[in-house]
Amino acid sequence: MKSRKLILKVLLSAALIIIMVLNLSCTIATGGRHTVGIRPNGTVVATGNNDDGQCNVDGWTDIWHVAAGFSHTVGLEEGGTVVATGNNDDGQCNVGGWTDIGLVVAGDWHTVGLKDDGTVVATGKSDQGQCDVLGWADIQQVAAGGAHTVGLENGGTVVATGRNNEGQCNVGGWTDIALVVAGYAHTVGLKDDGHVVAAGNNDEGQCNVDGWTDIQLVAAGRAHTVGLREDGTVVATGRNNEGQCKVSGWTNIVQVAAGGWHTVGLKDCGTVVATGNNDDGQCDIGGWILETLSEEPPGSYHLTISSAAGGLVTAPGEGTFAYCESEVVNLVAEADACYEFVEWTGDVGTIADVYAASTDITMDGDYFITANFVLLSYDLTTDSTADGSVTTPGEGSFPYDCGTVVDLVAEAEEGYRFVNWTGDIATIADVEDATTPITMNDNYSVTANFEQISPQFDLTISSTAGGTVTAPGEGTFTYDQGTAVNLVAEAEEGYRFVNWTGDVDAIAHVDAASTNITMNSDYAITANFEGKPSVNWPLIGGITGAVVVVGLVIFFVRRKQVALTKKTLN
Repeated sequence: MKSRKLILKVLLSAALIIIMVLNLSCTIATGGRHTVGIRPNGTVVATGNNDDGQCNVDGWTDIWHVAAGFSHTVGLEEGGTVVATGNNDDGQCNVGGWTDIGLVVAGDWHTVGLKDDGTVVATGKSDQGQCDVLGWADIQQVAAGGAHTVGLENGGTVVATGRNNEGQCNVGGWTDIALVVAGYAHTVGLKDDGHVVAAGNNDEGQCNVDGWTDIQLVAAGRAHTVGLREDGTVVATGRNNEGQCKVSGWTNIVQVAAGGWHTVGLKDCGTVVATGNNDDGQCDIGGWILETLSEEPPGSYHLTISSAAGGLVTAPGEGTFAYCESEVVNLVAEADACYEFVEWTGDVGTIADVYAASTDITMDGDYFITANFVLLSYDLTTDSTADGSVTTPGEGSFPYDCGTVVDLVAEAEEGYRFVNWTGDIATIADVEDATTPITMNDNYSVTANFEQISPQFDLTISSTAGGTVTAPGEGTFTYDQGTAVNLVAEAEEGYRFVNWTGDVDAIAHVDAASTNITMNSDYAITANFEGKPSVNWPLIGGITGAVVVVGLVIFFVRRKQVALTKKTLN
């Protein structure tokens, strides 16, 4: 592979930017939901969705250039021949007869090859004319998008063919272009002076690149655009719903690639970073060390991380990760419930603080480290008030592992009863039950409380004919000592309440139909009723008549006396 690189550098020494283009394509490529990279020995590694076999690259050797479509992968061999794997429904993998190829690119469903003589070949879906490239000549670089193909001519101008519904092929006026890339429905051009131009769909802001400067490489995803600055930092614009544009913290990057919904960067030491959608594992590139096309790349090392029972390492995760020499890596260990972090063990010489769950490790070699956790233990302290005791687990302090469910049993002495548990009762199942469990999630102190049982007495109630006792009713009722019981007697029609009889000393008002009785003994009481007296209408009539006669006699007598008086005076 290195011999091929040297030849390329000699042939293209007058056009340094083209070497950067080859760097972009040689080492790493991103498809719709998969990522592909070339190792320093010319073999290929892939991760992500493999429904169509697009990641079946294990047997590839002597590869110096890879490209990825939506669900297929293409590799350029050192001899200028091409291999492909993955979805071939539209013939996008029919590249077996290609020869003298210097560069390959992959669109969603088509594949394009740039021949050493500057002509172009293409295969795959061409319903929009995206493979109509047979007449192209003097092409120095090609790019393939969703359904369009772009060619960079030797003079820095650009040609395009295929779908143009969003204006993605409106590149005829571009000049001084050093590199072109194609997204699903947009096209991006890097100018000689490090500025960037774009055409096509801009619904997500993927073409908002006017302010970019000092850019040395660009990449285009489905709806986002990525730029690599000369200082090794990265910018991005466009759709960011999956975090595919979160690249602001990247440094020492030498290549970038943009997939459907993810972005990948190659560091100068050969390690890889990724961001965006990872539903299919397309960002699981932590352990990769790839070819950088540098004669003396910085050193790189592997960090293998594991954890003991009781927790896990959340940053950078668990498994094997690759980092550049002297890179400082943040470590974060998180304990499960009922556990706590203890220490890091293994190759801990460059860990800042082996006893801190969140710390750093400096990568000066290949390291194996383990995060260790311990199960927490808590004390349960139990006691009781007078006249009872805690029989299970007993009274005193008892140690238990975190999460243990402990049975509590409280027993009252004769004449007393259990009331409740008090103290640290948050995890007691039922604080009013003498037999209940408690879950040990902390140090707890609980008390069993008891109270004396009050004497109880029976109240027996009855009534005579002519009425009933409606409260509390008739019969026998049991009450605690000192209870005041409401009594209500109701007479039937034609009857009236007379009084309460029996054990009436504790009744407030024995002559009141509605009263109360205080229970200090067993009592039997009766509500008494009697019939109302009847009215003797003949007698009332006789008396009334007599009164009237007497009144009339008095009236006439007095009137006669008045008349005699007047006569005498005359």
